[in-house]
Amino acid sequence: MKLIDDQSPADGATSRTEARRSTMLGDRVKAFRTARRLTLRQLGDLTSTTASFLSQLERGLSGANTSTLMSIANALGISVADLFEDSEVSTHKVLTRAERPALPVSEGYRKTLLSRRPIHDVEVYSGEFAVGGSTGDLPYTHGNAHEMFLVLRGKLQLTLGDETFILEEGDSIEYATSTPHKTVNVGNVPAEVLWIIAPPTSGAVELDEYVPRKKLAPGTPKPNSGSSETE
Repeated sequence: MKLIDDQSPADGATSRTEARRSTMLGDRVKAFRTARRLTLRQLGDLTSTTASFLSQLERGLSGANTSTLMSIANALGISVADLFEDSEVSTHKVLTRAERPALPVSEGYRKTLLSRRPIHDVEVYSGEFAVGGSTGDLPYTHGNAHEMFLVLRGKLQLTLGDETFILEEGDSIEYATSTPHKTVNVGNVPAEVLWIIAPPTSGAVELDEYVPRKKLAPGTPKPNSGSSETE
């Protein structure tokens, strides 16, 4: 008796193509994961999936929907497109000035995020202040982490609790983020600072909502309206 194969040649070719795509996707996920030094369990925790599911995905035995792929890409610090590109997997990626995620802050002040996933243990921010610009009317706190404040240019007044400091280019100071603090540009030119915070005090969901910054007009940073500082 002759066995009849219900699958047409076209169907067979489609199946083989899908299998190759699944294998390529799995290989890319594994390559990025190992480059980031993440275990299957760690990536599962970051993406609300399981180590078992990710193992099957990496071996080409399972697919993933768009939402899951977005979660995986986000946790790995890449785009979904990176998972399908036929290019070398790199552990490093340039973040251009125009691509920095911008935070909603007060008028005369712009703050952007420099540290990107998969860096999870530290936050680094750049702050740009117009003349007279500040972090807000009142001092604020955020968590209980260690923060370093470094002036890249300009002259700023930093209030820490009951103390006030004047810092100029190259000056730095460290403090706990639980200490009420406020920054004001008291110089006559725009100022720029760097904040380094460990461990991070912003949640992953909050960071995901930050949008790419717009290009600055020469001299003065433009604010994002309607929001208060939440460093």
